[in-house]
Amino acid sequence: MNRILYSALLYLLSPLLLLYLAIRSIKSPAYRSRWSERFGLSQLAPTDLLIHSVSMGETLAAIPLINKIMASYPQLSITVTTTSPTGSAEVVKAFGDRVQHCYLPFDLPLCVQRFLSQLQPKTCIIMETELWPNLVHLAKKRGIKLMLANARLSPKSATQYEKRAALSVPMLQALDIIAAQSKPAAERFIDLGTAPHQVTVCGSLKFDLTIKSELFEHASAMRQRWQRKNASIWVAGSVHPGEFDLMLAAHKRVLDADPSALLIMVPRHPEQFDAAASRVVAAGLRLARRSLNDNVDEHTQVLLGDTMGELLSFYGAADQAFVGGTLIANGGHNPLEPAAMGLPVYVGPNHWDFAEITELLRDAGALTVVDSAELLALQLNNKFADKRAYLTARDAGLKVVEENKGALETQFALACRLIEA
Repeated sequence: MNRILYSALLYLLSPLLLLYLAIRSIKSPAYRSRWSERFGLSQLAPTDLLIHSVSMGETLAAIPLINKIMASYPQLSITVTTTSPTGSAEVVKAFGDRVQHCYLPFDLPLCVQRFLSQLQPKTCIIMETELWPNLVHLAKKRGIKLMLANARLSPKSATQYEKRAALSVPMLQALDIIAAQSKPAAERFIDLGTAPHQVTVCGSLKFDLTIKSELFEHASAMRQRWQRKNASIWVAGSVHPGEFDLMLAAHKRVLDADPSALLIMVPRHPEQFDAAASRVVAAGLRLARRSLNDNVDEHTQVLLGDTMGELLSFYGAADQAFVGGTLIANGGHNPLEPAAMGLPVYVGPNHWDFAEITELLRDAGALTVVDSAELLALQLNNKFADKRAYLTARDAGLKVVEENKGALETQFALACRLIEA
């Protein structure tokens, strides 16, 4: 399939885009607003630099890079786009009105044309793997310089790109710079037809995670309020439907070993908060909801983290962590965050979106891959009981994070090359 056929198919399916937004808005009210932005119909001011950061995870990784660019080039006008309400919320939280912000329109040529005509950016930085054929093609046609920052390409994604080479290869070759997270990712880009001089191995921006001392203090104070100082506390972070019951089954086994244990279960998406609460009640476990400021006392068995922006604080208040999206076919979420907070980490086998990071942590002894609730509970109980094993895993994770910092400076230098060109 080439880009022309892709565009024609997208136009034919465009009514389904409205249906998609309507369905998403049933579970997540944030999807009910700003539909005009999805079709490039909002009124935007011209900008020097366009940065597309997709969703919450990519936005969090992009924030330090954006801050560094803003500090070094205060004269630049910057527009940051996302595709999800959670990503949008992070942009507003981090930058307020210091940047122009909107959703990136669907990849319909007319919508993208209007969007780029209004913005007229000189440079565009796209985070990770959020490549859209018409956006890249039309930007390149306008002479906009293009950088794929913090780029990752799993073997699974590379296979999909190869199957659609007529569509994907011209898109990759149109990029001026690809800042790859790892050498294997860089090699996959080159194998797909990208010129070697386009690709630079930089490491992942996610390693340059800066955790303020205030967050540790807040997490410690939160744990003290729970009066669970000596209890076994673990977090199931960014979990999805299909994993809720598995986490609760694992926690029942942890409770068998320590009746005072507490699970903090944090669903990935806000629209799943109520469903997760229902699963806790159905499992017969005593529930407190963070959003309701429920009291967490010695009888609470599960705290539902049904708020936004508190996951790092929950990691800081806990002893161990499972990172979700990995016991289902999702691809997973960032295991560096709990490792950087000093927690032994567990993930399921479906972690391809963070394959290299997971491998680094696993090889160091900071992370364990589990494929069932039973094995997760066994690993949790072992670390809770064995202080030496716990400290070894904790220190290994902190060391991996520290030794792999530096991607921010490298990717910033590449961005500067395009901005100043």
